[in-house]
Amino acid sequence: MEHITSTPTMKVPAERFTGDVYLNMIEAPTEPARLAAGLVRFTPGARTNWHSHANGQVLYVTDGVGLVGTRDGSVVRISAGETVKCPAGEEHWHGATDTTLMSHIALVVGDDNGDGTVWLEPVTDEQYDAALTNS
Repeated sequence: MEHITSTPTMKVPAERFTGDVYLNMIEAPTEPARLAAGLVRFTPGARTNWHSHANGQVLYVTDGVGLVGTRDGSVVRISAGETVKCPAGEEHWHGATDTTLMSHIALVVGDDNGDGTVWLEPVTDEQYDAALTNS
């Protein structure tokens, strides 16, 4: 058994997110399991860039209301207690609504190169506004 008391909160890299987003790492992807887990907090309007994961991603919302969008224009409005599963390779984004904070636990299983995430371009304001309207 290992007891991990607390991890420092860090602001996430601006080149991968729009707005203010904060992370507390729960588990880094190490052998043999390669699980990466983090508590991610989004301020209103904050969101990830488009990205995908080699082995998919699970998002469990702990607080607030948020959005998850995919390249085909599908958008899911998510609330505390709900889970979204993004399949391997699916380009998607997630973040808070424009009026509400959102926190989630993000879970990914890494690959030989780390957490298996491929970061892409920012979600435009137009894409975000459309997601707000269509969710």
